[in-house]
Amino acid sequence: MNQNILLIEDEEALSLMLSDRLRAEGYVVNCSRDGIEGLDKATRLPFDLIILDVMLPGKNGFDVCREIRHADVATPILMLTARGQTAEKVVGLKLGADDYVTKPFDMLELVARIEALLRRTPGIPAQTAVQQVRSVRVDLRGTEVWRNGKPVPLSAREFQLLRYFLEHPGETLSRDRILREVWDYTATTLTRTVDVHIASLRQKLEDDPKQPSLIITVPGFGYKLVL
Repeated sequence: MNQNILLIEDEEALSLMLSDRLRAEGYVVNCSRDGIEGLDKATRLPFDLIILDVMLPGKNGFDVCREIRHADVATPILMLTARGQTAEKVVGLKLGADDYVTKPFDMLELVARIEALLRRTPGIPAQTAVQQVRSVRVDLRGTEVWRNGKPVPLSAREFQLLRYFLEHPGETLSRDRILREVWDYTATTLTRTVDVHIASLRQKLEDDPKQPSLIITVPGFGYKLVL
């Protein structure tokens, strides 16, 4: 499975540029635009690396970094900032960041720093590799799923789809976006494969597949995982 990066950056243009480049390098990228949402994802979902901007709405990057480490999450953190003062870098590193890059930065250098951090990463911490959503328990590292304590066999694509929903809890995901992120199809691809796979997940995970409450349909928009 490709390595998973959480990008916490509020500048839309920079976020799009970074996520596009990192996906082109083969990484799976999950984006957050504010510190509160980023902290929630960082402490609840498994990532191989966190790229964290300092100047964020809701909660600044230094506070996010501090709280990630207080939650005993060992995921490497690469901090981004427009500030160039040595003192700011020292603060970030003392709070638990593993590396620090000042904007504007060279993309090749950033990718090289990411690769270096990932080489030092032992893997997903055990405490964040297992996610529980109601009666469904998912081991993201071991690719195993249980419902009410009983193992649930999923195909590789079903598991990838479920993982994508877990990475975006409560967020309405369009079919086009799911096709692009999970299947790597273009938005113009005409297919019902998303609907077929979601129907299969519902059969395996929902208490009542005909009236789903875990993965629900948002009419006219797509699907949502409800915690």
